[in-house]
Formats: sequence, C-alpha cells, structure tokens
Amino acid sequence: MFKYLKSVFLDSSIRNRILFVLFILAIIRVMSIIPMPSLSGSDLAGFISNTQFLAFLNIFTGGGLSSLSIAMLGVGPYITASIIMQLMTVLVPSVKKMQQEEGEAGRRKFAQYSRWLTPPLAVLQALGFLTLFSQQGYIPEMGPSTMAINVIILTAGSILLMWLGEMINEKGIGNGISLIIFSGIIATLPSTLSGVWDTTATSQYPLYAALFIIFLIVLILVVVFTEAERPLPVTYAKQSRNYASAENFTTTTYLPLRLTHAGVIPIIFAVSLLMFPQLIAQIFANADSAFAQVIAQNIITYLGNSWIYGTIYFLLVILFTFFYTAVMFDPIKTAENLQKSGAFISGVRPGEPTTAYISDVLMRVTSVGAIFLGAVAILPIILSGLTGIALTIGGTSLLIVVSVVIDLIKKIDAQVSMRQY
Repeated sequence: MFKYLKSVFLDSSIRNRILFVLFILAIIRVMSIIPMPSLSGSDLAGFISNTQFLAFLNIFTGGGLSSLSIAMLGVGPYITASIIMQLMTVLVPSVKKMQQEEGEAGRRKFAQYSRWLTPPLAVLQALGFLTLFSQQGYIPEMGPSTMAINVIILTAGSILLMWLGEMINEKGIGNGISLIIFSGIIATLPSTLSGVWDTTATSQYPLYAALFIIFLIVLILVVVFTEAERPLPVTYAKQSRNYASAENFTTTTYLPLRLTHAGVIPIIFAVSLLMFPQLIAQIFANADSAFAQVIAQNIITYLGNSWIYGTIYFLLVILFTFFYTAVMFDPIKTAENLQKSGAFISGVRPGEPTTAYISDVLMRVTSVGAIFLGAVAILPIILSGLTGIALTIGGTSLLIVVSVVIDLIKKIDAQVSMRQY
C-alpha cells in the first residue's frame, strides 16, 4: 500500500490533480459555513432533523441547509436537471439520439442543456425553501426585494458549485458532482457521531454494537454488489492464415453486465421524487385555502409514516433501477455492434435472438441489483422503526461513499498505469 501511495504522490501530474480536488473541496466546505446575509434560523437544525426529506438533503449539502449558508441548495438543482434530461431521452427521440448516437459532440450538448436547466430549478428550490422556513417561523418574513436578493444569492451559490464540480472533472480526478456529495456526507459524519455518543445511555451500548456490526456487514455487501458483474462469453472471429487448429479462428472474451449498472442514480431519483411533494405540502400546509390545507396535511401524514414512506421508496428505487438501466444499456444496439464486429454469443444466433438473450440476462441481473439497492435504501428506516433510534447516516449515504471511493481508486489506478506505460 505504501509503495502504491508513493508511486501516486511522486508523480507530479497525479499529485497536482489530487491537490486540486482537495483545494476545490476546501472551498466548498468554506461556502457551506458562510451564512446568508440578513438571515438567521431559530432552531432550524431541530426542524430539519425531525423532517425526513430535509435531513437527507442536509447531509448532501454538508450541513449547509441547517446553517442557512450560501451553498444550502448544494448541487440539488443540477442533479434535478440531469434527472429531467435523462427522462427526456425516453420521451423525446431526438434527445436520446443526441446523447447516444452523436458521439462526444452530442454528449457535450446534452450536458449543456442540463446546465441551462439548472438556474431556473435553483430559483424554484430557493423560493420553496425560503417560503417554507418563513412560514414555519424559523426565519423572519421577507419583502419582495429581500426575497429576490436571497434567491439570487442561493442560485449563484448552486451554479458556482456546479462549476466547481465541472472544474474537478476537467483539472482534477474523479467525478466532480459525486465528490461534492461525498464531501458533504463525510463532513456531517463527526457531528452525527458526536450527537449519538452524547445522547446514548449505557444500557444502549449493546444495541449500538449490534447496529455497528450490521453496518460492517452492509458495507461489505455494498462493495461486493458494486463490483459484481455477470460475464456473457463473446467469441470474435480472428484473421489468421494458420489452418493447423480451429482455435486460431476465434478468440473468446466476455461482455460484463453489472449487477448495479445504474449505481446510486435510482436512489437519488427516488429521493428527489419523494422530496418534491413533501416540500410543496409543507409550503401549502398553512395556506388560506382549506382544500389546499387538507391535501397538504394528508401528504405530510402519509409520507410522514415511516412504513408507507419506506414502501414507496423501495418501489421507486426498483422502478428507477430498471428505467436507468434501460436508458444506459441498449440490448438492441449491443447486439448490432456484436454482429458488425463479427462477434457472437456461443449457442445464440446473431440478430434478434442475441437481443432477446441479452435482454433476458440483463432483466434477471438487474432484478437482483434493484432489490439490493432498494433493501439498502430502506434499511435505516426498518432499523429506526425496530429500535426507535434515528439513523441519519443511512444506506443511501453508504452507497454513495463506497461508489465514489471505488470510482476514485479506479481512476487513480488508470492514471498510474498510463504513466507507467
């Protein structure tokens, strides 16, 4: 390990990339503690910790939401914009063609549309959160001019975070947006553990020890499932003039089908979809219209029930796992590419039979991955319901942390290997 670390940090290019990432993450941490001007939340942290979707978002922003910082929106608007663009690939054929068939230029255009969509979404989210906190009495009421100034500041903060994430992609190493979310989760970990330690009675030590063991088991399973794949043996024809052996005419490799091909994206999709109605319901809970109040209170009541919320959450994760896998992996295109390159799956005819075979295997593999992702996502809800202990850092955070670390290590390995060659 020390030899590996030495090879990484002795390479000036890799070292500079890593230091650049750390520098950007330090800037983001400073942004998360710079408070909004003329705003101060009275016991806002307590309100957020008791509201499930706000507590989850607060982890993603590294505590920026509870401190009313200029980075309180985090990269949420950009993630929402990316989700909308991914949905558009299914609804609008031209968008799908732009992303999948127009090469690098199409992907750059696709990313640009996500950037353009981020500012209006940031404005809407800023208005929503400021209105909610004002209605609940945690921040003072604001006039139109003060509200406009604060919305502009929050929108600018979110756009700056998006830009910093892209700077990491360009000049650093790893995925910028994922690393920003990762840093937010890690930043909230010490305060979370400190709070748990301060409020834990001696009689609860065995229970926490059992939860720690469960955490380690889940951690191992997350690593295993994240790396697991189902190999499909693929045979390629070889150009050879040696007729001595039939083995000279073919070479065999495999097509990897990952168990969690969609990664943590389905969980983020599901959380975003569940957050939206809760945020709207919280805003309209004190509306003048009695009808709006009834609808809002019903949404808050039903989604506030842990078991109802957990069931909907689990089903949405499974649904989005299949959806995102279908968007990112096209069996028809894969079968066509195999046929064009003179490759085939042993025992399966090229063309439609290959498409059907790949689709069948992908469906079975994705089913296992989807159930695992759903189970990990709702595990904290189940454990909280059984033990009565509020688990802020849950399966979703664990999945994100593990996925980001594995991806970062792979990219560093790729950089090291490239320089060795």
